[in-house]
Amino acid sequence: MTEQEMQAYLENLNKQIEEIAAGFPEEEGKNILRAYAYAFKHHEGQLRKSGEPYIMHPVAVAVNIEQMGLDAESIMAGLLHDTIEDTEASYAEVAKEFGEVVAMLVDGVTKLDKVTFGDAAQSETVRKMVVAMAKDIRVILIKIADRLHNMRTLEYQPESSQKRIAAETLDVYAPIAHRLGISAIKNELEDLSFY
Repeated sequence: MTEQEMQAYLENLNKQIEEIAAGFPEEEGKNILRAYAYAFKHHEGQLRKSGEPYIMHPVAVAVNIEQMGLDAESIMAGLLHDTIEDTEASYAEVAKEFGEVVAMLVDGVTKLDKVTFGDAAQSETVRKMVVAMAKDIRVILIKIADRLHNMRTLEYQPESSQKRIAAETLDVYAPIAHRLGISAIKNELEDLSFY
């Protein structure tokens, strides 16, 4: 990407977040913009496997969350979902900046990211997810929004990773989306996985 293309790309991301923030009461909208600025700062210099700035992933997750009709805290957590895991940000810092609820949502998504999937771990996986759902269903919805974007950009992963991630999606995330009544996302996750 040229510097001019990068600038246009980042302006588009800013516009998407501003549009999301505008759909909430003023204070919540400001908090969404603050979460975006925080994620932008912490992911600065990081790139996706596609070569795009990493911040595009949290923004895409936030868009998916907004399309699900979730609240401002969920959108903020979507923007921040990789900060504790992939940057120097800490749980305590996120809690101080954005509140305990947002930090708990981010931490819940981070813990789900660390779950090992596979035949031997299937029942353990389901139990962990149920426990996470019992704490706050939004953790699972944010994780589904995250997985949806990762599936949409799966072609940048090595083939072995593509197969593993697609199988995980079919075995775990699509059925959960179905049980939660998010059939459009369930269908897209299945279609992307089979592809």
